[in-house]
Amino acid sequence: MFRCVSAASQEVTGRWLLLIHQLPPRPNYLRVKIGRHLARLGAVALKNTVYVLPRSDDAQEDFQWVLREILAAGGEATLLTAQLVDGLSDLEVERLFRAARDADYAELAQEARALGKRLARGKPTELRRRELEPEVQRLERRLDEVARVDFFAAAGREAVLGLVVDLRARVSEPVTPPPKRGRGDERNAYRGRTWVTRVDIHVDRIASAWLIRRFVDDKARFKLVPAKGYVPEAGELRFDMFEAEFSHEGDLCTFEVLCARLQLVAPGLRALAEIVHDIDLKDGKFARPETAGVAALLHGLVLAHPVDDARLARGSELFDELLAHFGSKRG
Repeated sequence: MFRCVSAASQEVTGRWLLLIHQLPPRPNYLRVKIGRHLARLGAVALKNTVYVLPRSDDAQEDFQWVLREILAAGGEATLLTAQLVDGLSDLEVERLFRAARDADYAELAQEARALGKRLARGKPTELRRRELEPEVQRLERRLDEVARVDFFAAAGREAVLGLVVDLRARVSEPVTPPPKRGRGDERNAYRGRTWVTRVDIHVDRIASAWLIRRFVDDKARFKLVPAKGYVPEAGELRFDMFEAEFSHEGDLCTFEVLCARLQLVAPGLRALAEIVHDIDLKDGKFARPETAGVAALLHGLVLAHPVDDARLARGSELFDELLAHFGSKRG
């Protein structure tokens, strides 16, 4: 159920903008045209003819352009500001937005991996790099477009960003640089710090937080912040978020990057890194038989604990247990 007022009203309190429309049966292409326009805006469908955006001046202007287009074609459209009262909750609508953007990111990741395989065939010559440059540019533009309408920080962004940044380096440089690695004693520089990541933590962030506290600093402090607009304070280190000190690099998830750069080695840790990689990146790179079971445990953990602090605490227990299991097998 929604409580709605006109978007032109002077007393606008709703969090969402709804565009309710009815298209004429002809021309046939109009439905496709309007659907593509709404997709470019990042709007998601609550019903076939009801689309939603988070309320903002820009979103209202965008919807008004679509509304005029529909009216000019002989259709009907109404723009409303809405507050959710019953039925769908705000969190459920946010999940719809994240799911839509994660689908976009997954498609981009697939294209980026395919392009990476083409670039890896034989020695990367200057001619091949020039031939693939337009495709890398297209991926970069498309990633920017999706990121602009990623209103609620879908989890897939960092993975695609790492792949696209790696492709850019490979078409720009004669040699692909290896992941940055530090000396083992570099870990001392990261003790006594506050580690910052995005709210609503899932697989890679839960695993990375455990890794930091288990192998880098057992007294590490964590701060969970909104995905966009956060400016780090002195002494803070970001992980698994945009422009973080530790995040996806190429085809490596944040967990793997932390292991590589800080030279973290322990019995069972490689097996965990491979499992976290496949769950987070969904590319089946390692295809360990235990991956599906660990993914189910983590999914249940997230569903059972909506609060991030509880996810961190339970996730730490889970990864301690998994490390003990895989360590006993020397996996």
